[in-house]
Amino acid sequence: MWRGAAAALLCLAAACLLHRGFEPRARLLSAAELRRYRGAPGEPGVYLALLGRVFDVERGRKHYGPGGAYSGFAGRDATRAFASGDFTPAGLVDDVSGLSPSELLSIHSWLNFYSENYDPVGKLVGRFYDENGAPTEALREAEAAIEEALKFQAESEQKKQQFPPCNSEWSSAKGTRFWCSRQSGGVNRDWAGVPRKLYRPGVQGSHCVCVRSTGPPWGQPDSSQHSDRGDLDNPHLEQFDGCHPLAEQCVLMG
Repeated sequence: MWRGAAAALLCLAAACLLHRGFEPRARLLSAAELRRYRGAPGEPGVYLALLGRVFDVERGRKHYGPGGAYSGFAGRDATRAFASGDFTPAGLVDDVSGLSPSELLSIHSWLNFYSENYDPVGKLVGRFYDENGAPTEALREAEAAIEEALKFQAESEQKKQQFPPCNSEWSSAKGTRFWCSRQSGGVNRDWAGVPRKLYRPGVQGSHCVCVRSTGPPWGQPDSSQHSDRGDLDNPHLEQFDGCHPLAEQCVLMG
């Protein structure tokens, strides 16, 4: 239970970042005004916009100014390129429709980076903010999609803590070996577990995970009535044929 609450709080804190530092009275810039901040001689500075939020990146001029590796971001909102990596004119745009959850998380990470390292200037009037500085429907949709991606990420991490991936290796002579350790799947823990096939609802096939074989089921740390089998009785798990049910490794020939 506490792990789920922690994940929920993590999502809430991350989601709050979407709104941090941009109060209603923030400066409003037009696209034409923002274009004046590309760092060229005679221009007043170097700005860029992300999801309509404008940041002063003058201290990063070597990166964002003329000749810099990220100069294409200066003087515009190129949110999509932060996710896609497409630095062509077609990719340096603010349209975020159709982006995958992982790409939306990339935008969120960049927003965190700029919020932590650069000063916010205001809002760009256009796709994400109207002429009064109020969020548009496009911004609300983008933020909702990012928050959903954050929620999915937290849930996936929680599932990984419960069922860390197995270690595995294959050879033509010995077949496939799955095994569990206290670090398998990149999850450090105080138990190794036993290999099982995990089937997820709505997902074809299975993959090998390590399952706790003692103690209470996941999410019930204080339960006094349990069978001391960990998560072995989870209905989405299946034992590997030909392997001892409590073995920490399993070899499959063929």
